[in-house]
Amino acid sequence: MSDGAVRRVRAGRRTVEVHRPDKVLFPGGDDAKEYTKADLVDYYVAVAPFMLPHLRGRPLMLERHPDGIDGPRFMQKNVSGSSPEWIDRVEVPKEGGTVVHPVCDDTATLVHLADQASVTLHRWLSRVGRVEFPDRMVFDLDPSVDDFAPVRETALYLGELLDMLRLPSAPMTTGSRGLHIVVPLSGRHGFDEVREFARGVAEVLAAAHPGRLTTAARKKERGDRLYLDVQRNAYAQTAVAPYSVRARPGAPVAVPIGWDQLDDPDLTARRWTIADAVGQARTRPWGGLMRRGRALGPARRRLDAMG
Repeated sequence: MSDGAVRRVRAGRRTVEVHRPDKVLFPGGDDAKEYTKADLVDYYVAVAPFMLPHLRGRPLMLERHPDGIDGPRFMQKNVSGSSPEWIDRVEVPKEGGTVVHPVCDDTATLVHLADQASVTLHRWLSRVGRVEFPDRMVFDLDPSVDDFAPVRETALYLGELLDMLRLPSAPMTTGSRGLHIVVPLSGRHGFDEVREFARGVAEVLAAAHPGRLTTAARKKERGDRLYLDVQRNAYAQTAVAPYSVRARPGAPVAVPIGWDQLDDPDLTARRWTIADAVGQARTRPWGGLMRRGRALGPARRRLDAMG
């Protein structure tokens, strides 16, 4: 229902106002379709049943584009006093003080964030109440060029290695250039321990494919090799949330996929957009895997044995 420059959206028990719904956030052109704020809201409402389980109880960082993706970008962490009182939030420690992050536990919050032109939601890998103990580990496969073939190949190598370590894992397109490989954890280990383990896995993989893969953080040291990035596994770092829209032409989406989908030669990091990502979500490609969090002790012993 529209009312001038305001649209009212029913989301659960709440009605949320969407201001300037016809505002173009994703300009069209060069084969990219145009999308408005209303389109972004409609997508997040439709995908909410599949996205919210990945958001609930987690501090968020908001990537806002109030003038569209061609305008200024704002990375917002602190929402103290700037959001409706019904929006959940959490105050977490930072160096020299604290910061208040939003937490998205329901569809109404998702609609409000979209109204704020929060195009992309970046989530913590830990939850409220145990923010220092991640229950997700993420490997970011970052290609040196916009070529997806080496990304697909590396994902399969990494998946095989994680299988050998007896750790469950699942791939996700990023909506940008690469893939994330996500591993559910028990939440018993601190960030430093998780990052150290992830670095060890990446180093084993890079040593097996030295001409193709690298763990070098500095771009000038990577050459044309794919970078195995584990730096997101740190306190207060974030990773793009599953089913988040990315601020790129055509509104591509970060989408969970099944391992078998990596066999598709036409797969790219931007395969799905807000036009068709909900269809992929309905296939529930990860099933219940994210509820199978593991402790790292046995996997660490297996990894050490490989060295």
